[in-house]
Amino acid sequence: MSDFMGLVWLVVLLLANAFFVGGEFAVMSARRSQIEPLADDGHKRAKVALWAMEHVSVMLAVCQLGITVCSLLILNISEPAIHHLLVVPLQAMGVPVAVADTSAFLIALVAVTFLHVTFGEMVPKNISVSVADKAVLLLAPPLVWLSKPLHPVISLLNGSANLVLKMFGVEPQNEVSSAYTAAEVRSIIQSSSEEGTLENEDALRLSKALEFTSVTASQCMVPLEDLFTLEWGQTTAREFESKVAKTGFSRMMITREGIPVGYWHVKDVMLIDDEHSTQPLLNLPLHPLGQVAHTDEIEVALEAMRQQGNHLSTVIDADGKVTGVVFLEDIIEVLVGEISDTTRKRHVPPRAPRNGHAPGTATT
Repeated sequence: MSDFMGLVWLVVLLLANAFFVGGEFAVMSARRSQIEPLADDGHKRAKVALWAMEHVSVMLAVCQLGITVCSLLILNISEPAIHHLLVVPLQAMGVPVAVADTSAFLIALVAVTFLHVTFGEMVPKNISVSVADKAVLLLAPPLVWLSKPLHPVISLLNGSANLVLKMFGVEPQNEVSSAYTAAEVRSIIQSSSEEGTLENEDALRLSKALEFTSVTASQCMVPLEDLFTLEWGQTTAREFESKVAKTGFSRMMITREGIPVGYWHVKDVMLIDDEHSTQPLLNLPLHPLGQVAHTDEIEVALEAMRQQGNHLSTVIDADGKVTGVVFLEDIIEVLVGEISDTTRKRHVPPRAPRNGHAPGTATT
């Protein structure tokens, strides 16, 4: 083979090596979350890319086989061509044959190694890692196509590698895991925030969402002794309005012998006319309370409240006793931080009788 063809083969083999290296890192680095929507929309390359990502061991075997073959061919074809191109002029300059041969060999080896590592390994690797989602769409289809005729060889390589892994107690995996633990997600959030790709408020909100599962209903509830309550059968509309005006809460817990049985909203009581405003509210329906265990994590409590259609739930301890009440607002605040409740601290207007005049006034 001529020296010129040796150089041509060097370029071809470097490109082939770059292809296999890029394909290997693309399959390993691409995110399923970016590829799956394309596959669901019927994107053919995305479907092939997903298959490749689900059969990582096969793709790695194809890439490693290709890289090894290309590297050996570069060493056995291109290096001798460069060596010959260098040794001839060195000898023509009067350099001793042994010195010229050794010098040409070392220079050729360094040059080929530099080109191989730089353009055959590092450049394609960095490109694939930087744009993994695009790279896998481009490189996965030809890799999958190559895996078909190479199936017998790939099976032998995979089988041998898996056997060695099992000897060391390692279970072979066909797919790179795309799931993360809570600790890993926290680390990702922190890194993203430090690099400026995630706003501090968003990072804080996401961190709270991760901590959501560690908070129980008993930690989020308002204990019975801290509740503002009114006793059933003894409360009038006037007293309710006075309590609301004093506390600033639009809902008031109603108890029977100290146990919460429901609640009234200020809007319920405002519908009562002035004539009955000083009478006990015996016929006013109570809004029901949900019920959650004190050990329930608050996302469980939230789901129970959603299913029951309640904004408030009593918290029951291991003995079946009510220990407090958990409010929907308090659960949400665990996730997003303190919120301003527009139903709190509202002004309760003076009651007007049916004829439209305020109590204590008369028309002339």
